[in-house]
Amino acid sequence: MGYVTSIVEQLRAAGCVFAEEEAELLIAAAPDGARLAGLVARRVAGEPLEHVVGWAEFCGLRVEVGAGAFVPRRRSEFLAGEAVALARPGAVVLDLCCGVGALGAAVASQVPGGVELHAADIDPAALAYARRNVAPYGGAVWEGDLYAALPAELCGRVDVLVVNAPYVPTGEIGLMPPEARVHEPLVSLDGGEDGLDVHRRVAAGAGRWLAPGGHLLIETSARQAPLTASALMAGGLAVRAAASEELHATVVIGRAPAA
Repeated sequence: MGYVTSIVEQLRAAGCVFAEEEAELLIAAAPDGARLAGLVARRVAGEPLEHVVGWAEFCGLRVEVGAGAFVPRRRSEFLAGEAVALARPGAVVLDLCCGVGALGAAVASQVPGGVELHAADIDPAALAYARRNVAPYGGAVWEGDLYAALPAELCGRVDVLVVNAPYVPTGEIGLMPPEARVHEPLVSLDGGEDGLDVHRRVAAGAGRWLAPGGHLLIETSARQAPLTASALMAGGLAVRAAASEELHATVVIGRAPAA
């Protein structure tokens, strides 16, 4: 087991807090010693562990990810849970700004009887993973800029619109950990001057796509929640907020008029 100790020591020297656990995952992902050495070298160089091993755990699922893709965050499990609570069996669920499709897959996996799942994103690299992640749930994947990606037949039919759009202010990107700002696409991080450019665009267009009484759920920060809520209200939605202290997560939820 000397090689295991060596790997742990390399990871610790690189600043990996959970070196032992990471070593186990790297060893499990490597078919041979040469491959293992390559994976360890990538991790030591600063690549996200999820990119190196090819998957991330999210809501109990093993979600495929890889180089150049946004890694699903644990705090977003709260967003998924709030969406599950609002999704009836057979609901039309849209994961907008889906990235690798983790949110949509998580919701679909937890709603009894399943849902009609759609996922959309502007990033073709992320969508390559999303197609595989939503496939077990019959999900359809669409490529394009927000609602422009969607087929017209979805208009007025979406019961649950779940969104983890970028919400980091442009000026704060440089403060993010290198794993994110160096190895994840800027389009999945940068939310504009105050972080809420995409939130406003999502809110402004939601009314056309939501079914009567349908819900839009957007992850945001506690600091930005009032502005996200204002954007949803400007879009004609009745708004409330939910938060998880455990996950340090905040979600703003808007409901379309019933009629």
